[in-house]
Amino acid sequence: MSLPRSSLPSEITLPQNVKTLLRLLGLALLSVPVLAAAPKRPNVLFIAVDDLRNDLGAMGAVHARTPRIDALAASARVFTHHYVQVPTCGASRCALLRGRYPTETAHVGNGGIASTQASWGDANLPAWFQRHGYRTYALGKITHHPGGFTGRLWADGPEELPGSWTRSWIPKTPWREAENIMHGYANGLPRSPGKTPPLEAFAGPDSAYPDAWVADEAVRQLRDLAATAEPWFFAVGFFKPHLPFAAPKSYFDLHDPEKIPALATAAAAKPAWPSTWHPSNEFRRNYAHAGRDPDTDPAYAREVRRAYAASVSYADAQIGRVLDALRALDPSGQTIVVLWSDHGLLLGEHAIWGKHCLYENSLRSPLLIRAPGLAQPGATSAALVETVDIFPTLTDLCGLPAPAGLDGRSLRPQLDRPATPAAKPARGFWTDGQRTIRSERWRLIASRAADGSPQFELFDYANDPLETRNHAATQPEILRDLRAQLALRPELPASSGKSSGKKKSAASLPP
Repeated sequence: MSLPRSSLPSEITLPQNVKTLLRLLGLALLSVPVLAAAPKRPNVLFIAVDDLRNDLGAMGAVHARTPRIDALAASARVFTHHYVQVPTCGASRCALLRGRYPTETAHVGNGGIASTQASWGDANLPAWFQRHGYRTYALGKITHHPGGFTGRLWADGPEELPGSWTRSWIPKTPWREAENIMHGYANGLPRSPGKTPPLEAFAGPDSAYPDAWVADEAVRQLRDLAATAEPWFFAVGFFKPHLPFAAPKSYFDLHDPEKIPALATAAAAKPAWPSTWHPSNEFRRNYAHAGRDPDTDPAYAREVRRAYAASVSYADAQIGRVLDALRALDPSGQTIVVLWSDHGLLLGEHAIWGKHCLYENSLRSPLLIRAPGLAQPGATSAALVETVDIFPTLTDLCGLPAPAGLDGRSLRPQLDRPATPAAKPARGFWTDGQRTIRSERWRLIASRAADGSPQFELFDYANDPLETRNHAATQPEILRDLRAQLALRPELPASSGKSSGKKKSAASLPP
């Protein structure tokens, strides 16, 4: 029973020492911070570009017309010496998703994801984020097969990376199936291997080619994601500048072919030493050239390089549309943005038109990372970094644990201080047991001659950045040191056949 109000004392008298104790206790309680709800983990927009070499204005390419990527670079960390692990689309993406170097022969082929993913568990990039509360999305070309299916025309059949994406898809387009959108010409026309040309300039709108459709869909998806409470990882994969070098004519008009830099004669020459040169089958046999050869026809070489530059500019414009949509939805810039390309491309260097080799321009590609609170935005980092570093970097930035056994290292040190040097050399792998290691100054390529004996190519980028001389015979100490570093990882078994030189049918060539 409660006491009547009139019987309650108007003041309770306490001893002075008790009053003092209570006063101190009250002050202490005021100083205890209130526990806030855990902050929402940052969202991630991951942009993949196919076959993009470092031909960007932000990377010093004076002929480039890439204003939208250059604008991203001004607010990001630009890694000027980023190297992929394998110079082909599917295998490079396999290394990205695993955060690991190739450990079996399948990992250097375009089918490496589909044929080995069952052994990964959830230790791949999207599945790991999904396990830790993220919704994960893949639009366009993120794995080797756009949309994620591996059957006929990549339109059905087994999934390439099952259970890892909340959704994986391509937009509905006039090209319909994924393989046709991958190699699309204007207005829904698919490639006819060995018959259609390697370049096309169509006088029409951006939507005449597939990447505009990818950008449209990406913008719609970003608007939907803006309303979600869960954190998300959204990967958007663009197709250009992958062959065919096809884009609206307006992007060709940005580039005067006479101002596209020509290669020095020594840089364009087929190596005179025993080498890992290959005959550019993807370019030469998957497309029809009307009897023209860029190695002997300078005008045709300029046309091909101009078409590549136009395709880069077209992709740049579509990427810009996605970044504009993100800025409107996230004006404070709390979303992590990564722009990455799966490998570079040789445009006549070493008389090669394509990738599929371990030379510098095949393995080197752009990597840009923008994160909230980035120190010195727009500054470049010259540290050697690798595709396998992206997985642990993103887990680090998002406050997630990383799976055990990753070969990559977080790039947070370079994000915090762009002058921080590399933590390790860059490694690359290719078919037939070919391997390479890149230090700040040197690159060693180890392969085997036709008789099975070891064969080495050693390049000095301080004095010969165009790789015009093989220094293996004149630098025995450098060769010995790099061979020792290369031997720290086991050589992959050689695949059947000599992939770099053995002739294949057009249908069997990498896409």
